[in-house]
Parts: sequence; C-alpha cells; structure tokens
Amino acid sequence: MKIWAIADLHLSFGVPNKKMDIFGSQWENHDEKIQKNWDNLVSVEDLVLIPGDVSWAMRLERALPDLEWIHKRPGKKVLIRGNHDYWWDSLSKLQKVLPASIQVIQNNSLLFNDVSISGARLWDSTEYSFDENIEFIPMERPPKGHEERSSEEIFVRELGRLELSLKAMAPTAKVKIAITHFPPIGPDLKPTRASALFEKYGVSHVVFGHLHSLKKTERQLFGKARGVEYILASADWINFCPMQIMIDT
Repeated sequence: MKIWAIADLHLSFGVPNKKMDIFGSQWENHDEKIQKNWDNLVSVEDLVLIPGDVSWAMRLERALPDLEWIHKRPGKKVLIRGNHDYWWDSLSKLQKVLPASIQVIQNNSLLFNDVSISGARLWDSTEYSFDENIEFIPMERPPKGHEERSSEEIFVRELGRLELSLKAMAPTAKVKIAITHFPPIGPDLKPTRASALFEKYGVSHVVFGHLHSLKKTERQLFGKARGVEYILASADWINFCPMQIMIDT
C-alpha cells in the first residue's frame, strides 16, 4: 500500500457556476489535471489523504457529485473538513451517503494495515504567519452564520478535536499520520500548540493544505522538526498531482 496526499480539490460538479480559474490560469480545468495524474499514479490498493476543501457545495446533496467523482478515482480515500466545506454535515449523515471508498475523520481515527490516520481541520493561529509567503488573492467571505467566533476560540476548539483524534489512534500502529487542513506550524518550524500534540502522540508525518498563491522561493517550505515531517499538499502547490508521502507500507 502506497500513501498519497492532495488537498484543496475545490470541486464543483454540483455547483458548476463555481470556477477556480479566477485565482489564476493554473486552475483552469484543474479537475481534469487531478484526474489524469491520480488515475496514472494511484492503484486500487493505495490510500489517498485529502486534507480539506473538497467541494464548493453549500449543502450535502450538492456535494454528492464531487464525492462520487472522488470515489471513481483509484484507491481508498480519507477526508477531513476544510474551511470551505460548508456542505460537511454530522458524521452520521455523512456516513449514510459516502461512497464505499471514502471515509472521513471527525474526532476519530482510522486504521489501514499498520498505519493509523488521525486529524482535525484546525484554524488560523496567531502563533505563526504566512504573510511573507503568499501573493494574496481576495476570497469570498463565509456565508452569514458560519464561523462567527473569534479565530482563537475556533483554534482552541479545533485543538481539542485534534487531541481527541490523536488519542483514538491504534496503539499498535507502526506508523501514525495526522492530516489537518490549516497548517499546524509556521514556515520556520518553531514549536506550536499543535506540534506539541503531534510529538506527544508519536505522529511521524503531518499533511495539510489551505495555502495557495505561494511565492516562488528557493527555500524549502516546511520539512522535519523534532521527529515530525510536515508536508504541504495544496493541489496547486503540488501541480495538481497526488504526492507520495511514504514508501510502501
């Protein structure tokens, strides 16, 4: 089993008026690019981690065409919620409609062979900033009623959810991987509240997305710190091609 990752699919088969190319020409027909690369690389025995921002849909029924598109791709898939996944409903409702090849993490963990997968969405944190790394492009504001709490309140709540998921990891797992949507650490890899949890629970790899329009730099973004490998897998950052994060397990 190979393990792959790609975040921020931003699919819109159920809401065709939503187009990502307003954020740059690299996003034109991005779903076709992902499909071609995914189908060429991933096998049915593999595992694909999708760290949030799966669909532009606002309601679960509108997200079903996007989930079906993911299901048709090879491999088993693990999803967490992103900040734009407003369609994401309760775990019980999701489990009733999810295609067979897709599972989600929401205060739980999953086990594949000897690999335990955990995670949480997280949120923006004042502990670190990416302002120097991003060419900012205005994004739509959240719909009224969504996430009206302060960023710190949301972040603390998400840390609690992350720890619940980490605690649920199989103690016998040989490999422990966490996925988050928001970056859990800054580009300087200095310790954060989230990184302390990964170190506490023996996580070896953390995969995340959310960051877009990153400035080109010769300096590597993220990497290994205190025994944990931090991997950015935003679709546009990895050229819309699933990246292999581990050799065969």
